[in-house]
Amino acid sequence: MQELLAKLVQYVKSMQFAPKNIIEIVVLAFLIYHLLRWVKNTRTWFILKGVGLLLLFVLLVNIFELNVLTFIAEKTLSVLLIALLVIFAPELRQALEQIGQSNFFSRLFGTARLRSNALHTKEVTGELVRAAFTMSKNRTGALIVIEREIRLDEYVKTGIPVDGVVSSALLINIFEKNTPLHDGAVIMRGGRVVAATCYLPLSTNLEISKSYGTRHRAAIGISEVTDSLTIVVSEETGAVSLAVGGALKHALTAEQLRHELEIMEERDEKETEGSSLLGRLIAAGRNSIKSAQPEKQPPERGRKRGKNSRKTNGSVRKEEPAEPDAANENGKEADGDNV
Repeated sequence: MQELLAKLVQYVKSMQFAPKNIIEIVVLAFLIYHLLRWVKNTRTWFILKGVGLLLLFVLLVNIFELNVLTFIAEKTLSVLLIALLVIFAPELRQALEQIGQSNFFSRLFGTARLRSNALHTKEVTGELVRAAFTMSKNRTGALIVIEREIRLDEYVKTGIPVDGVVSSALLINIFEKNTPLHDGAVIMRGGRVVAATCYLPLSTNLEISKSYGTRHRAAIGISEVTDSLTIVVSEETGAVSLAVGGALKHALTAEQLRHELEIMEERDEKETEGSSLLGRLIAAGRNSIKSAQPEKQPPERGRKRGKNSRKTNGSVRKEEPAEPDAANENGKEADGDNV
């Protein structure tokens, strides 16, 4: 045992690590960690268990040299990759969406939303907070989705068009019990209620508390696949929560909810059209090229101006012999010909 450890230590000492090897190890560790974390939080973990059992079965078949089963296993493995892509299609789509929504890529390639499609204003924030806590007192369940950069057209189509200005009275009436529009979610866009009774995707995160119902899971689900904000009012407890980025901020007070919405509004206001990193680099390059180019001012213009000035001076000198003094002294205006 000691000899084995000594050989292992000697082997490690003999290894030479270049800076690029350390970078590769760090990147691989980062990717493996996030891959395992993603697998753990979704139903992918159970599917991978089944795939692992199939691979174990193939290994045992090869060890015991069972020819028929080996032939079947080889033919099955040839299409296993395509089958995995079909099986994991929703999870792969969700993972790619999360990568695309990361701050790095949005700042590098993304263009900010127009001001007309901004999150909301302070007046709208006040109406949202007022409506949420009025429904909280009455134990009225509500689900309000606020669109940001990613458009929610596919979810708007599942509901009933409203197209009304956001107000606390409108939201309270929509979610009033036993009314046609109370079931489902309301989607807001640019300070207006676009649609009601919309269907949202449920989160598949296994770490969500079992105390949360379908309404909370829908709020978390839409925040996982988009950058939207979702206000949730619990029908059972009256608690007001906010879902953003796949996380749920539970049991907020009125001031806390107002603060969270104002933070998001300020963040969105900072993003203007062409504010991506790539756009700023291109604009800076164009400006530097323009500043480096010398201004084209040919000397002929100055010479022409000099000639013109001489001509005008000459014309004035020619008019000097004229005698308008008598008329000027008497306060009379000069004639048009003299001018």
